[in-house]
Amino acid sequence: MMETRVLREITPLSENDFMYVADRHKKEFDYPIHVHDVLEMNFVANGAGARRVVGDSSEVIGDLDLVLITSPDLEHVWEQHECKSEDIHEVTVQFRLYFDKPTSPFRYNSHRSIYRMLVRAKHGLAFPPHAIMMVYHRIIRLSSIEERFLAVQEFFSILYELSKFDDARELATSSFAKVETESESKRIMKVKNYIDKHYKDEINLEQLSGLVGMTASAFSRYFKQRTGKNISEYIVDIRLGHAARLLVDTADSVSEICWTTGFNTLSNFNRLFRKRKGCSPTEFREKYQKTKVII
Repeated sequence: MMETRVLREITPLSENDFMYVADRHKKEFDYPIHVHDVLEMNFVANGAGARRVVGDSSEVIGDLDLVLITSPDLEHVWEQHECKSEDIHEVTVQFRLYFDKPTSPFRYNSHRSIYRMLVRAKHGLAFPPHAIMMVYHRIIRLSSIEERFLAVQEFFSILYELSKFDDARELATSSFAKVETESESKRIMKVKNYIDKHYKDEINLEQLSGLVGMTASAFSRYFKQRTGKNISEYIVDIRLGHAARLLVDTADSVSEICWTTGFNTLSNFNRLFRKRKGCSPTEFREKYQKTKVII
């Protein structure tokens, strides 16, 4: 295994603090790729052209960007890239919230929409512009609320408003973020669990449809309706997520990673990786090796 080169941030939150808000205006993104042991919401205004990396997702952002990350060890960074703004406004909210414990109040029906959002945000969750427009004035006021209880109350209200938007997008793949797959459909869960265990092997539609007692054509439609992806797309995403994780965590060559994650040719692996991640496997690895080792 190679030594990780991702910075582990020491956050200002003490054990007795729930939330910390950093509100700043700046001319550039200069903080390296990092992880931390708390949850985070990050809002950026006037940042068009910057590149946002969350796990194995890499995207160039527009003028407004809002991401929620609830997986403490999910790597993320906002890079300068082609951003020319002289006044980038960034508000970062770091907080502690043990929402997935069996006794968590977020399991109750009254909090269910927030719970679903927090679970999805283990991948990193990017909100669409119309959702950001609904809450960004409230986000930028958070740091000015002096009474801590009222600030926390306002933050939960913001989370609730955001939980109403079903079109928020998950960023990192589950295999890269090491997030267990979840689904309300037992058939979908059975198939996803099978793929998670056998992604290195040859998998076909007939195999998977047989697991749940459906015809191949019927299951193909059912899977697409429930997940928004066809089977082949989902399998490729799982394989690429594992490949991206190996690029970050090991010194294995690109060709070794190609074969061990179920791809049949190196050229096909490189083509699909570039298509889905926006860069080559080698370039992806280099992004995670920019920073000094922090223990």
